[in-house]
Amino acid sequence: MDNLHHIVVVGGGAGGLELVTSLGNKLGRKKRARITLVDSGLTHVWKPLLHEVASGSLDANANEINYRAHARKHHYEFQLGRMTGLDRQTKQLVIAPFHDEDGTEVVPERRIAYDTLVIAVGSTANDFGTPGAQDHCLFLDSLKQARRFHNLMLNAFLRKNHEALQGGQHTLNINIIGAGATGVELAAELRLASRELPVYGMNHLQASDVSITVIEAADRILPALPGRLSAAATRELEHQNVQVLTGQPVSEIRAGSVVMKDGTELPSEMTIWAAGIKAPGFLTALEGLETNRSNQLVVEQTLQTTADPDIFAFGDCAACPQPDSELTVPPRAQAAHQQADALFKTLCNRLEGKAAIPFVYNDHGSLINFSRYTTVGNLMGNLSGRSMYIEGRVARLFYVSLYRMHQVALHGFLRTGIIWLMDRISRAMHPRLKLH
Repeated sequence: MDNLHHIVVVGGGAGGLELVTSLGNKLGRKKRARITLVDSGLTHVWKPLLHEVASGSLDANANEINYRAHARKHHYEFQLGRMTGLDRQTKQLVIAPFHDEDGTEVVPERRIAYDTLVIAVGSTANDFGTPGAQDHCLFLDSLKQARRFHNLMLNAFLRKNHEALQGGQHTLNINIIGAGATGVELAAELRLASRELPVYGMNHLQASDVSITVIEAADRILPALPGRLSAAATRELEHQNVQVLTGQPVSEIRAGSVVMKDGTELPSEMTIWAAGIKAPGFLTALEGLETNRSNQLVVEQTLQTTADPDIFAFGDCAACPQPDSELTVPPRAQAAHQQADALFKTLCNRLEGKAAIPFVYNDHGSLINFSRYTTVGNLMGNLSGRSMYIEGRVARLFYVSLYRMHQVALHGFLRTGIIWLMDRISRAMHPRLKLH
């Protein structure tokens, strides 16, 4: 075992988990290589679903994957911990001490030796240094944050319902800063929650008492997507009674309000930051590795870091160039999925002394889901190069299939089919929203 080539993957997000699953099934099972996944959490939930966990429309307990159980089934090892440093000379990564909820050290700082290192630690919200953002905003970077948001949301609804019962002022003001896919989809999920919760006893608070506002600094929402998709999303949000403010940069976040650049102050009991992302800051301190202004590791088209061919990076934490373009690969789930496939082939090649595979990103389009109301999107045509606008049930089917494809990569077709059936049964037996 000790003589086997050791591939260490740091980060169990969508791309990282898919990669170790493929490597474990092919290389780990046949004892051709030793595969290790390192992550600071015990379970995995697909990050594009965190806004559904936050609103309560998705039960994370039924959709999370335990790393240890998954590792045993797919022939890789799991190490719980957070990467904090790197020693390239001895080819070791440094894992921070692990503490329990009381602050007691459970496992001390340790080092893990590697032959090939893959960094796939994803991204975090970028508040651009906005005053008050860290103190007064909620974020959706992790399952822990999504669960905290859900509890705070339920408490806010309960508090406002009691105030309505007492005949007092009971408007609940929710402001979402950033109108990318996460911000727009979260707004729709929150509107669904505002309409569903009164059914479960909070009948003194009406959906009209919940004010939801999406704030975007650009001149339209979904600025990175085609204009037609942005226009359709705007119409749908307004149809769901969600206020859309564009061309409105935020200058400060206060306790109970959001201050705009022009001095306008909006009341806000819950403020969610969903504008911009950056890679984790610790990447900038890794020994000799090149990073950009967004803390991303700069990599070659083969996903190898510019300073060390034995260290790879992919997903949101990597800036990967593309041929004939000044742009790098966008930080999207479909990009991480494609990179995981390419990197799997590259790492298998390395064991046979073959060359790495250059990564070429194929944009298959974008889909925006408005909870149970509708879905809109555009699909890229592989033959014509043109995009096709879709909406309604067809778009919803494509949207759901993205998650099912992720599950197939992790579990295979048969197990994914069983999971789908269990999801259908669970929805028939449980409330439409998670109430605790």
